[in-house]
Amino acid sequence: MVSEPLNWHANHGGLFLQYSDQAYTICKAVNSPSCKIIFDIYHQQITEGKLIPNIDYCWDEIAYFQSGDNPCRKEPTSGEIDYKNDFRKLIKKGWKRVIGMEQVISIGGKEGEKRLVEAYREVDDFEV
Repeated sequence: MVSEPLNWHANHGGLFLQYSDQAYTICKAVNSPSCKIIFDIYHQQITEGKLIPNIDYCWDEIAYFQSGDNPCRKEPTSGEIDYKNDFRKLIKKGWKRVIGMEQVISIGGKEGEKRLVEAYREVDDFEV
C-alpha cells in the first residue's frame, strides 16, 4: 500500500493527507514494509516546499517518486522546481528505481513530445 500526500491548494481541496511528514508518521505507525509513500514532487512543492529536507526526512519510507513541474504539472524546466538539483540528490542518496513522469506537455503534438524528452535530458545531464 502506498499513500500519496496531495495538495489542496491547486488540485485536491479538503483531503486529509497533504504533508510528507503526515505520510511518514502513518508509515512508521503501521510499521510494515508494505506501507510506503509516493512522494509526488509537484504536490509537495505546492504544499510544503523544502523538497530536499522533506525527502531526507521521509527517505526510508518512500517507495516511489513522481515528477511534474509547478505550476500546471508540466515537464521539468517549465516552472519553479529545480529538478536537476532534486534528481542529483536522489542519485546521491542511492535511488535506482523508476521516477514516474506525471505531467502534461507544455506544447502540443510532436514538438511537445520532443520538448518533454529534452527537458528530462536537461535535468539528468550531470555527474554524481
